[in-house]
Amino acid sequence: MDVNLLGIFVTVAIAHFFALLSPGPDFVLVVKSAIKNKGKNAIGVALGIASANAVYIGLCLIGVGSILAASVPVMIVLKIIGGFFLIYLAVQALRARKSSYDNLDIVESKNNIVSKSTFLKEFITGFMSGILNPKNLLFYLSLFTVVLTPEVGFAFKLGLGIWMTIIVFLWDLSIIFLLSTRKIRTKFTKAAYYIDKVTGAILGLIGFAIVKSALVKQ
Repeated sequence: MDVNLLGIFVTVAIAHFFALLSPGPDFVLVVKSAIKNKGKNAIGVALGIASANAVYIGLCLIGVGSILAASVPVMIVLKIIGGFFLIYLAVQALRARKSSYDNLDIVESKNNIVSKSTFLKEFITGFMSGILNPKNLLFYLSLFTVVLTPEVGFAFKLGLGIWMTIIVFLWDLSIIFLLSTRKIRTKFTKAAYYIDKVTGAILGLIGFAIVKSALVKQ
């Protein structure tokens, strides 16, 4: 792997990972599943979310890639849109109040008997949560604008897509095993506010860099 491809991989991988660290709807869903289910059933929601992410990654690779390869102006516009979307996510994270993170602390009621689900139901729940969230598509589109160019080979793009899909699954899987215990879940919830601020700042810097590179090339 040459230096340019390595730089692209590191940039995209870091942005993707820090985005995963930022608590969102998928995080809440995974924590709920970890509390409600035991063993492999809870893994279903993680696999479902990862599968939905894989669908959007595939769409970015196949559909958007051909458009970008055929039109430099479109590529520049999408890079600017993608960069500004990352900046938007950063602003949202930096402006969020601490009280808005209180709902992450999911408490299981002692008086409420929660019916356990099946692996398939959890998979469908996770998949639908990921596929019905348009932010996922926009986020991957903003990341892939960095690599969707004729100079970058399809094998590299595919490998990057597989890497991100696996990371999504492993991250959600780690949440299931770590946050299924009340003590660890409470500590993570308290730190979620500060984690979101740091990840928001990093995503904002990456988004600014993408917009700047697009404008300079133009």
